[in-house]
Amino acid sequence: MAPQDFVKGWPHTDLLSYPELRANLTESFAKGLERSQEGLNYGDAANGAYMLGHPDFRKGLASTLERMYERPVDWKTLMSTSGSSQGTDIALRIHCKAGDLAVVEEPTYYLSFTMIRDRGMDLVGVPLSEDGTGMDLDALAARLQEFPGKIKVVYTVPVHHNPTGVTMPNAKRERLVAMAREHGFMIIADEAYQLLSYEKIEEKPLFYHDDPSNPRVLSIGTFSKLIGPGIKVGWIQAHEQLLKPLTSIGFIDSGNNPVIFSSMNLLHFLESGNFEKHVAHVCRECGEKKTLMVNKLRELGLEPNNPKGGYFVWCKKKNKVVGRTGEGMCIAKDRFHDIMRICFCWLSKAQIEEGLDELDESGKRQKLSA
Repeated sequence: MAPQDFVKGWPHTDLLSYPELRANLTESFAKGLERSQEGLNYGDAANGAYMLGHPDFRKGLASTLERMYERPVDWKTLMSTSGSSQGTDIALRIHCKAGDLAVVEEPTYYLSFTMIRDRGMDLVGVPLSEDGTGMDLDALAARLQEFPGKIKVVYTVPVHHNPTGVTMPNAKRERLVAMAREHGFMIIADEAYQLLSYEKIEEKPLFYHDDPSNPRVLSIGTFSKLIGPGIKVGWIQAHEQLLKPLTSIGFIDSGNNPVIFSSMNLLHFLESGNFEKHVAHVCRECGEKKTLMVNKLRELGLEPNNPKGGYFVWCKKKNKVVGRTGEGMCIAKDRFHDIMRICFCWLSKAQIEEGLDELDESGKRQKLSA
């Protein structure tokens, strides 16, 4: 039996190639090319340079997000990016400097460490609450007392957390934003999985808890987990006074917004409603895989979490490890050695069952050899 890959945080290729998606993207790309005089340029006479992104794409995205979030979305609070990683990077470039401290959850999305360190910043960890509600804000308060005035940014995955799958409730969101205002730090909310929900959640992007008179939140979104990582289009949702400085970054000031052409090729996909239909399909398919994995792990005597969205199940190992161990998801790699982050999106249902059957067989072999 060949081992299965539970490590990759990638969508299954079936989600990238089914006929309806191909047809809808082909139509949308053709519509985008009809406006090549804009999509292939820096800007136009009516709108000027598209530094924050093409205005029509930002408006189309705002209308779509407004329906999906069930909250108002002002297109002027949106900037197009080439995905959530670039959104995080440019937010760090503008709102932080070398020598500043950045707080991260432990565990968290481990590649955030590289982005933060690339800016010359130092990392400070805080744990997740034991009650499954996300970042331990009492621990954060203690860190703020320990390093007065030095913590300039808090990076958090507040919804369908990578890797644990937990979602921060609204009361804690309000407290976190209030702490940011009091202590003067920025919040980068990595919300890559906000729309990848397998049941309805009440929590909206952290942006909706921010104060426009003293904004502190940059909510980072992306199409990577919804359409495909190769699409390389995402967005930042933040109040205008936080967005405007982002255009002064050297490569944007020189080269303009990086996704003018590719974002305009998605505009019809958004405006037609086909994107929302596609997200419903992705959520249905991934949700079934998540349920299959959780039930199978329970049958094996394990105690996985049961996330409401995202890509991963977080589970203490019993014998053989599948997926990625959690040690790399904390700063010093000194914890979570016995916990697995298992991706259920990359594999087919048959492969998930086969791979977990092998986990069961490994456990049986260990017992026989003991």
